This record gives sequence, C-alpha cells and structure tokens, in this order.
Amino acid sequence: MFATLVDAPTLHAHMRDPDWAVFDCRFDLEDPDAGEGAYLIGHIPGAVYVHLDRDLCAPRTGRNGRHPLPPTDLLAETFARLGIDEHVQVIAYDDRGGGFAARLWWSLRYLGHPASAVLDGGIQAWIEAGFPLTTDPERRSRRTFVPRPRPDRLVTLEDLLGAQDLLLIDSRSRERYLGEEEPLDPVAGHIPGARNRFWGTNLDPQGRFRSPESLRRSWRRLLGTRDSAQAIVYCGSGVTGCHNILSMVHAGLHEPRLYAGSWSEWCSDPARPIATGEEPPLSDG
Repeated sequence: MFATLVDAPTLHAHMRDPDWAVFDCRFDLEDPDAGEGAYLIGHIPGAVYVHLDRDLCAPRTGRNGRHPLPPTDLLAETFARLGIDEHVQVIAYDDRGGGFAARLWWSLRYLGHPASAVLDGGIQAWIEAGFPLTTDPERRSRRTFVPRPRPDRLVTLEDLLGAQDLLLIDSRSRERYLGEEEPLDPVAGHIPGARNRFWGTNLDPQGRFRSPESLRRSWRRLLGTRDSAQAIVYCGSGVTGCHNILSMVHAGLHEPRLYAGSWSEWCSDPARPIATGEEPPLSDG
C-alpha cells in the first residue's frame, strides 16, 4: 500500500491493475475550467478527472470559505461514483507539485481510506520518464465506498473560536501570511497566533518532495519540541494546507489536523480578529 507518495515508474508498472485508480486533479484557482481543459489535451492513461469545485467541495455560502468540505455522505457518494472501494489504491496527480492532488489525498484519509498517494512530481515527472499521455476521457465503474470518518483529523471554525494556546500553521505564501498582499480573499493577514510555513517549501527545485529526513528537519525547526499531532494546519481554503499535512506524514511525523474552512472562512466575518506581520517563535509549551 502507498499512503503518501508514489513515483512515475511505480505507477506505470501498475497501469493495468484494476485496483489502482488514477485521478487527474489539475486546477487553477483563477480559471476553474483550466484543469479539465488540460486533461482533455492530454492526461495519464486511465486517469479520471476530478474537479476541485464540483467533486471535492460543498456549495459556497459566502461564510464557509472558498472550498468548503462536503458532508461525509456526499463525499462518500463521490468516491463511490469514482470507482473507489476498500481494495483500491488511489493515485492523485496535478501539475502544481501536488498542491491540488493533496486535497483528494487528505479527503480519502479523512473518510478512512489510507491507500491513497500523490504522484511525486506530478504529470511532469510522468512525461520526463518517457511515459505516454492520452486524450481519451476515462470513467471507472461504480464501486461501494464505505466511509469510516476520522473527525479527529478535522477542525471546525467552532473549535477555534475561544480556544487557547493553539498550534496553528498557515500554509500560504509569506506575503499573504504577513498581510502584504491578498490576491484571492477580501482581507489580508492571518489568524492570530499562527506561524507560517509555505507549502511550496516541501518541494525541491525539480518540483518533487524533499526527502523525509529533510522535511523532518524543516518541521522540527518550526515546531521545536511541540508534537505535530497538536498542530492545526490551514491555508486559503483548505487545499494546499493538505500538502503540508502530506509532507508531515511523509516525514514520519504525527498527522496534524486540518482547518478546512481556512483563511477564506475566518476572514468572512469582520468581527473575527486578524493579525499581520510576524509572530514570536513557538514556545515549548
């Protein structure tokens, strides 16, 4: 079973395995149709396209963030429709270093399906390895997906309000965290007390994940002696925060929790506090 990452040669070796399911998760926050368009131009053979907005999100209300997590029953129905059951090894990929594919990876883990991995290096790694693409749209036959939700992996807005001494990790770029710019949400800044670790830090210059040892050292510099299981990870809308969670699990650290509503939900109410600039280093409490 692959539970974090898989490389292109390993995926290629399993292309004819009916219990391996490949999903193309390419997406563009500024052009929601771009990922599906790229899929139709060329994708990994057998891959089914998964649309972030249509397949992995609930309807937006204006107060629940840009990519709200669907209810458990709706998410389970999506996975059944995509042909996933307990025997299926899921492989998700994109063209952004796993930044979007990680949302599918996390969603499956949240519903108790650990056999899910992200293609390290994405479709670029597949092409660089000399493997073919196809333009044929793919569909998988429906299977029975039995959800086994893990509510301990999710944090809601209500959990955050009034809580003390939270270990919050903001996965957005440093500029957005500091409040110097905000291209997607109406308010700039971060949740008070959060520390910043941009999700792109997990990748090397070739767009592949750094080694588990390197990731572990990087996280330890941020967390100090704090247990990563205490951490609550967020981003702009609960997508790239999953990439930071993936990097922790791949590094052999305890899995943190995700605040799925993230900054876009938090900042939707002007009564909630916001912070800008740096926060002091974490204490060892």
